[in-house]
Amino acid sequence: MQNIIIDKPYVFVPPYRGTWWPWFLQRMVPGRLRKQHGIVSVECQGKEKLLASYAAGHGILLAPNHSRPVDPETVNELCRQTGVLPYFLASWHLFMQGRFKTFMLRRLGAFSIYREGMDRAALKAAVEILETSSRPLVMFAEGYVSRTNDYLNPLQEGTSFIARSAAKNRAKATPAGQVVVHPIALRYRYDGDVRQSVEPVLTEIEARLSWRPQKQLSLEERIAKVGQALLSLKEIEHLGQPQAGTIPERLARLMDGLLAPLEKEWLKAEKDSDAHPMVRVRKLRAAILPDMAQGEITEAERARRWEQLANLYLVQQLSCYPPDYLAANPTPDRLLETVERYEEDLTDVARIHSPMRVTIMVGDAIVVSTARERGGEDPLVANIVKQLKSMLGINA
Repeated sequence: MQNIIIDKPYVFVPPYRGTWWPWFLQRMVPGRLRKQHGIVSVECQGKEKLLASYAAGHGILLAPNHSRPVDPETVNELCRQTGVLPYFLASWHLFMQGRFKTFMLRRLGAFSIYREGMDRAALKAAVEILETSSRPLVMFAEGYVSRTNDYLNPLQEGTSFIARSAAKNRAKATPAGQVVVHPIALRYRYDGDVRQSVEPVLTEIEARLSWRPQKQLSLEERIAKVGQALLSLKEIEHLGQPQAGTIPERLARLMDGLLAPLEKEWLKAEKDSDAHPMVRVRKLRAAILPDMAQGEITEAERARRWEQLANLYLVQQLSCYPPDYLAANPTPDRLLETVERYEEDLTDVARIHSPMRVTIMVGDAIVVSTARERGGEDPLVANIVKQLKSMLGINA
């Protein structure tokens, strides 16, 4: 399990306001993308849209999809090519991995947000950045890495709350100004032989299962067979036996089996199967963690809650496997993404597959309204989703 949950009192990590360090580190981004992430080509489309908003003095919020861990550096390469220095809103756990990493993250423009509760300091800093229009602010509204470039997870409404709060402040200023959101579509393409690249990973996973390498199968069949085996193991662990039904039915049953008892205990509510699993996970983490962070529970209770948080982490992993992602002649990129997810879920790290090419598409500026009608879907979020799906070629 990756260390994404910190059971300590939250301490806000503020943005670093200097510009020399971000400028200097931005010069290293192309080399880092190539050497550490296997990205050999970055094509930026629509840079003129971002430049126009910057020249107009707007407060600028960049809202990218979040399919790979390298996304922040990819967006920073867009900013380098455009000639702007961004700020990044980043999960607090990233700043709890050593002093050096914290130092570098801050110098790159990142500041923390506590995703398991209300973080007024982060919200205030984000609104101030947009209000003063000093530098663009980058927010990954999905909230976590999906590893699915052909699927967009629900966006968190914190994005629109921050943008709208800043827009209200700018409207009252003299002279009045605007806040705009640019959806940023990150499309990664693997430019090598997928079978050759993923075969060592599949062979290692099959060895973990005590299987001989399943090389007699097609690549699609082999990946699907490994996935069914891994799902069956989790069903045995948590439900007692492998389940019947289709893969979507089994995934939903397993996630409900993990979430429903916790929702009954912590939220005093029956399961909400209509909500996205990650929405349910966030609510539960926000209920389970506060006493842990304050140290107000026994060690036995702390251990029990860590088991519950591990189950929530498993739900997060399962939710990143869209049920139909490998159906009907999956693309090489979908096959690669699925194997990367297998390896990351088993070992916490996925190896780099090169050469990778990325296209960054800047969406049209969305002028943020200062008001929103109550009820129904947030029109700002809906507009961001519409543009992202259009640029990524996602039909559903």
